[in-house]
Amino acid sequence: MNTTIQTWLKKPVFREERTTFGIWILTGVIFALVKYGIGKYNNYKIFEWVYRHAREGIGLYGDHFSEYYDSNHYGILFSAVIAPFSWLPDWLGLVLWITANTALLYYAIRQLPLNTWQKAFIYWYAYLELMTAQGVQQFNISVAALIILAFVFIQRQKEGWAAFVIVLGTLIKIYPIVGLAFFFFSKRKGAFIAYCIGWTIVGLLVPILYTPGPEYVYQQYIEWFERLQVKNALNQFALSQNISLLGLVRKTTGNPDYSDLLLIIPALVLFFIPYFRVSQYGYLRFRLMLLAHVLLFIVLFSTGSEASGYISVMIGVALWYISSPSPHRKYHLRLLLITLVIVGISSTELVPRSIRRDFIQAYVFKVWPCVVVWLTICYEMIRLDFADKRLQTDESPLFRLPGSV
Repeated sequence: MNTTIQTWLKKPVFREERTTFGIWILTGVIFALVKYGIGKYNNYKIFEWVYRHAREGIGLYGDHFSEYYDSNHYGILFSAVIAPFSWLPDWLGLVLWITANTALLYYAIRQLPLNTWQKAFIYWYAYLELMTAQGVQQFNISVAALIILAFVFIQRQKEGWAAFVIVLGTLIKIYPIVGLAFFFFSKRKGAFIAYCIGWTIVGLLVPILYTPGPEYVYQQYIEWFERLQVKNALNQFALSQNISLLGLVRKTTGNPDYSDLLLIIPALVLFFIPYFRVSQYGYLRFRLMLLAHVLLFIVLFSTGSEASGYISVMIGVALWYISSPSPHRKYHLRLLLITLVIVGISSTELVPRSIRRDFIQAYVFKVWPCVVVWLTICYEMIRLDFADKRLQTDESPLFRLPGSV
């Protein structure tokens, strides 16, 4: 089956970078125009009004039903990012917004220390979830990109840029703070900390330049954290939210009373155990496995996880498949395919609505195989010796990694 994957990737339409990039962008443009044509682009309306409200000194987190439904859950710094798009007509702003997010993620994956085969595999394995995120105009595409870029920049000893993407993402949507997980791979830790502090100060000050002033900006941060707390409570049993391991347990038990910390704390213990294996840091496979681990963790252990966030998960699953030194290739391949099918089915509207609502969403079907992948990653990062050449006998280009850097 691995040979079948390689044969598939040899075809120019799947392996040629320009073709792949063109298909990714074309898909985004089509989604943008279709959504604009039928008037279903509410997420983009929320985004563009963040800048307009910030400029006028209007609260960002209240209800603005005359402009859009639902609420904004992004930090005020997002107003600076969305500003250029909000100046444009809706149709053009929507097209450019989706394609800009898509291009950033494509660029981030392209910077990974992988060969052409491996990058092509990631592009196509994550493609269906990319379309899911494009269809709802989500920033989750860029969340995945910023986390990957944090890893890449630390790999290249560009701590200033790593700190920039982490701080930018954190002040917009919290999740990219997990980029700090790569801190121990930095060779200039003091500089990295200094850059993080410096960029945080800059990020906090930027909105003052085009809003009523510091008091307004400070108040928006207070309201942002309050809104996130309210959103967390609303997410617990929501069908389209909490698509995570937390949601799986919450929704299948129907118990509203226990704390999610009962799951999060053991998960954090499993997450941090590999950090004690300092001798493994020098191996690229180990570092890439940690990136995969992070990309799954942010979705599996967040009540805010939604279908469009699974773009991060599927990139993580593909990275795990490529990077793991485990000799159990048949198990990996089966789990890879099962994950693709189940997550893919859960993302489409081809399944009858009643089945989607009463089974796939009600029992968080999308998360099941992803939890198995995550547990496999935990086991392999804790138990395997990434220096053991006996575990790296597959000479296929899909599994051949560059030397450690």
